[in-house]
Amino acid sequence: MSTTTGHDHDWLVIGSGFGGSVSALRLAEKGYSVGILECGRRFADSEFAERMSQLRRSVWMPRLGMKGTLRMTAFKDVLILSGSGVGGGSLVYAQTLYRATPRFFERWERVSGAQPPDLGPSYDVAEQMLGVVEHPFRTPADELLQQVADDMGCGDTFHPTRVGVYFGEPGVTVADPFFGGEGPERTGCTHCGQCMLGCPRGAKNILPKNYLHFAERLGVTIDPERTVTSIRPLGRGDGSDGYAVTSERSGAWLRKDRRTVTARGVVVAAGALGTNLLLARCKDAGDLPAISDRLGQLVRTNSESLTAVTVPEDRGWSDSISITGSIHPDPDSHSETVTYGTGGDLFGLAFTLLTPDGTKLTRPLKLLGRVVRHPVLFARSTNLRGWSRRSLLTGIMQTLDGSLQLVPKRGRPGSSLRLTTRQNPDNPNPTFLPLANEIAQRMADRTGGIAQSWITEAAFSMPVTAHILGGAVPAADASRGVIDMDHRVFGYENLLVCDGSAIPANPGVNPSLTITAMTERVMQTVPAAPRRG
Repeated sequence: MSTTTGHDHDWLVIGSGFGGSVSALRLAEKGYSVGILECGRRFADSEFAERMSQLRRSVWMPRLGMKGTLRMTAFKDVLILSGSGVGGGSLVYAQTLYRATPRFFERWERVSGAQPPDLGPSYDVAEQMLGVVEHPFRTPADELLQQVADDMGCGDTFHPTRVGVYFGEPGVTVADPFFGGEGPERTGCTHCGQCMLGCPRGAKNILPKNYLHFAERLGVTIDPERTVTSIRPLGRGDGSDGYAVTSERSGAWLRKDRRTVTARGVVVAAGALGTNLLLARCKDAGDLPAISDRLGQLVRTNSESLTAVTVPEDRGWSDSISITGSIHPDPDSHSETVTYGTGGDLFGLAFTLLTPDGTKLTRPLKLLGRVVRHPVLFARSTNLRGWSRRSLLTGIMQTLDGSLQLVPKRGRPGSSLRLTTRQNPDNPNPTFLPLANEIAQRMADRTGGIAQSWITEAAFSMPVTAHILGGAVPAADASRGVIDMDHRVFGYENLLVCDGSAIPANPGVNPSLTITAMTERVMQTVPAAPRRG
């Protein structure tokens, strides 16, 4: 491959989610040769799981032969849901694309010690690239959410969701409607509700249909099923001579097929978990020893909680996209209703009877007490037949300032470094949100359904999040963060972090658009490639 630097690539991007895809396209447009290493596999629209029970296609556990799209990572303080595959979290996200609220930028300034950038123009570009529109239909789930909002005195805050979906004629395939015919063909949304298992129709605006599509047309190479294990500066050690990046076959027990490639610059975009782990291992091994000790601090969960309500019969909730409407019960809180379509019945195992607050000792006892007092209700709640068509998930996200820490830890001698969690002693991440329980119970009361808590939250005081963020946040200096305000790693040249790990505060809404916009802005700061010979 021809480069401007004599390395294998001018820039190597680790990860192909919202940060990685944007980085790859914009760097290629500037004239650089770009490669992407992605730990997940590549999916065609027809290859997504039809049901969550198709574990080899729905769940990411590569050491067990499962190379699906959903990764579940359990720590003692949180259970994390994230995406895997070429296109990262876009494959399984609910395509909900909101701008962060002003409170997000206020808290960003407080933690970073610097004025946050104006993301307005970058949001505009991101919305155009991701095809953001307002959901055009009113659904049964919207009507229920509106009624609950009215009961709570916040009915005027209901609004349709901003989403990245092609709402053409249902099931009809047409030439690209987003980029003047330069993008891939698209098929009109059929409202099957399968968005978070992976859209089988091609209506969802996943990254392979926009940023990655155009990146590959410009010559960007994507190497899937490669897990990066190290980033090592060449020459002088500060990265000014480039980097050697080593990867291995994802999930391999034997025949790991280790490979090392070189690049003048590296963009780390492996998602919040992947980036924090990779940088921690590089720091511990002495490959990147100058990384700030703030690595792993200010890890956010979007102050999130998931509950659900399940009714005896299908109410038509799943005949839509995953998320169609939102409310704001208070200035710090945002709530949505979510459906898994027809294929998410196995997800019913993740919920149990609604359980009130308590400690790690008392809350499971309260759950047990509820099961003993309401055995029939409990038995009904465990019926998985048709669960996803009979259930609505209810999500709460907040802009509050709680956080965790991701702490490096080594087990037995010679074992790989891993991460564990620790609560921030000053502003701990919440393990219970009363507002989440209130909304779920109000929905159950209105529908005659069963209100349910996420099972790890009820049994272990372990909340769940689909939006893990932070750990490598931008700041004025290395005493406050890991990267500068242009996402350059303190102490190194041409080493950038562009993904959810760079989100410095809880946005209180789905964060994908903000990650995209932040990366769009950062890529504007990278100079164009010098003219080749």
